Amino acid sequence: MLLSDHFPPVLPAGLASRLPVEDDVAPLAALLTADRRTHSPGAEVSEDSLRSRLVGLRSWARRQVVVVPAAADGSATAAAPVAWIAIEDRAAGRSDVQWAVSRDLPGRDDVAAALLDWAAEAGGSFARHRGVDATQLDATANALDTDRARLLTAARYAHVRTWLHMRRPVDPAEATGLPAPRDSTRVRRVHLHPSGLPVAQDVTTVHRMLEESFADHWGSYRESFAEFVQRLVEDPQEADWDHWWIAEIEREGSWLPAGGLVAARQAPRGDLGEGTYLEYLGVHRSARGHGVAKSLLRAAFADAAARGRARVELEVDADSPTGADGLYEAMGFTTFERTQTWHATAPSHPSRLLEPPA
Repeated sequence: MLLSDHFPPVLPAGLASRLPVEDDVAPLAALLTADRRTHSPGAEVSEDSLRSRLVGLRSWARRQVVVVPAAADGSATAAAPVAWIAIEDRAAGRSDVQWAVSRDLPGRDDVAAALLDWAAEAGGSFARHRGVDATQLDATANALDTDRARLLTAARYAHVRTWLHMRRPVDPAEATGLPAPRDSTRVRRVHLHPSGLPVAQDVTTVHRMLEESFADHWGSYRESFAEFVQRLVEDPQEADWDHWWIAEIEREGSWLPAGGLVAARQAPRGDLGEGTYLEYLGVHRSARGHGVAKSLLRAAFADAAARGRARVELEVDADSPTGADGLYEAMGFTTFERTQTWHATAPSHPSRLLEPPA
């Protein structure tokens, strides 16, 4: 059964759009991998992760279509996708846009423009449902991908930030040989029930630490606890609970939360062995300057070494107000890739169900 979006993008002749199906996962992963390898030769798109976004739990917060060759009557076929776009209702006032168009598709520029226009329309719907005047459309491009930058510029996106992707090798001796936290600081894993699920208080603590740590960041959008938890259950890798840590500091005889770190296993790829990826690291603004970030990082390094992993990776704002990139460099990280954040604005609009477009 092939389903279409209620208000599909207006595409060039010979193409049609439909909702993704399970059979699209493998060919779309191949399309995305080929697209990324134009600037990152070792890139690999995981089918498992893509499946969750395309047809699994992570698809529920997204509106998305794939583009396929059209049948004689103009309807969508079950053929492999030649393009894809998804817009995620990420938080009040923020929507993430992910997209790709086959590099050898005739009329590629027109297809990209049609999809990005459609995403702006969908973003306006998100804004209406959120009760806000507009939503920020957030797209990403590799710094070397000048073609994507050109297409985003044509769609009225602006480059607003650059992100450093950093990597650090792991020394097996770090399993036991790293410095301990300061006397007034300690780091522990989240507490787990016998079922393997985390104690609720620890999950809420990590969420609070991350929200507070980024409250003064330029791109901060408040994510409710319910939204935070939903994202965790959507992607089992992010809910790898024995890769979660909480930092605490002692104040007046009590140990209080001071920071949190969420990490995940990285599968081997190319000539890189298995690694640990630091998804989120945050220090509460009131606890900065106490070595909390270093203590959390060392906990992750020691854990990676104990698991026999070869590397630790992370992403950081190149212009972070906290100077986090300098800390990471001092802790042995080097930059291996740069990506860019591009923003556009999608204003709220009345429901098209009540007023269909002409």
